[in-house]
Amino acid sequence: MTENRPTAVVTGATGGMGAEIVRDLVRTHRVVALGRRADALAALAEETGAETRRLDVTDRDALAALAAELDRVDVLVHAAALGDHISVEDATEDDWTRMLSTNVVAPSLLTRALLPQLRASVATVIFIGSGAGTKAAPGSVVYTASKHALRAVADVLRLDEEKHRMRVVTIAPGQTDTPMLRAGIPAENYAAERYIQPSTVAASVRYVVDLPDDAHITDIALRPRQEIARL
Repeated sequence: MTENRPTAVVTGATGGMGAEIVRDLVRTHRVVALGRRADALAALAEETGAETRRLDVTDRDALAALAAELDRVDVLVHAAALGDHISVEDATEDDWTRMLSTNVVAPSLLTRALLPQLRASVATVIFIGSGAGTKAAPGSVVYTASKHALRAVADVLRLDEEKHRMRVVTIAPGQTDTPMLRAGIPAENYAAERYIQPSTVAASVRYVVDLPDDAHITDIALRPRQEIARL
């Protein structure tokens, strides 16, 4: 039965990290999994028992409807993201608008829409950032800027919501074996064992969620066991 369980909302649930986070959290939570791909959502629901919603996080009306539907949210995980490699020279206005809207504006607005429920539950809000959120990635200005901005959103939210005892955490994985990463690396150069596994990111989310009430982890940087740049 899910009605006596805490509720977790996970965006990007059809992505590599988001799906693993859902698989882990369903063990202890009622999970509302949000994603854009109907087929992947159906498969995830059948596998895990999660409640799935086909939803584009940039759809403001859909976010408002979701917030009106949920009367309780104990955990909110922002895992939805876009990640193209575009330089300053090549980035168009559309590139900037598209990626910032998904990676920064959407999680900010979803958090705002759910603030009453989050405050009432003394919730944990987790932003899945990136190593690019602390260190510039060459040839990837839009993604890097969006992850820097997302970390700033988390840091300000933590300060603003301290009076409500909300926990706000940025988990920043380095290169992780996901479809997003595979799309940016030639197949002949790709070796999955060199990268963080999505299940490891999910384990970090679990660690944050299960932390005792007397403590607050604000930032977790996950790096591959061997730094990719040194291999």
